[in-house]
Amino acid sequence: MDNQEQNERKGDERKGNRLSKIVTRTGDGGTTGLGDGSRTTKDSLRIAAIGEVDELNSSLGLLLCEELPDAVRTALLDIQHDLFDLGGELCLPGMALMKDAQVERLEQLAETFNRELPMLKEFILPGGTRPAALAHLSRTICRRAERAMVALHHAEALSDAARRYINRLSDLLFVFGRSLNRAGGRGDVLWQKAKNAS
Repeated sequence: MDNQEQNERKGDERKGNRLSKIVTRTGDGGTTGLGDGSRTTKDSLRIAAIGEVDELNSSLGLLLCEELPDAVRTALLDIQHDLFDLGGELCLPGMALMKDAQVERLEQLAETFNRELPMLKEFILPGGTRPAALAHLSRTICRRAERAMVALHHAEALSDAARRYINRLSDLLFVFGRSLNRAGGRGDVLWQKAKNAS
């Protein structure tokens, strides 16, 4: 980005139009900017974690395109906002934006939704209704995001709330998968041990 582009961008930011220029060419060399103004490589642990959280949020957006119970829809929309908070924390090294209250809300949601479900006695397969399958897909993306955040935490400390949030979210998405099958008139898809072994 040349000086003119930088000055135009700064002017846009002062006017409150931070995203008026989408193509900046600043990443052509394989680096990207962080929220504190520093730059890092696009294959860094921090950018990998940010990307996984972004993919998770996008998968929830896909799930939200389905017919969902109002309580699940409301919870998912709140979670999407939380994931933007988490992305903000990840793009600001040393900053802690996630709060314990956000983690506690997920725990309460998991407890509330799980209370309505039959006791789980077998492992289940991801599937059943389309919304349930999408919830399970989001759960697996969430686990990948958690692995990326743990890898980053080994190199640079992340807040406890951020790490706890992503862990609790995968639990909640598992519960949502079961709840959405039930809401769609389907039971859990049970794993059958050694089904095809003989």
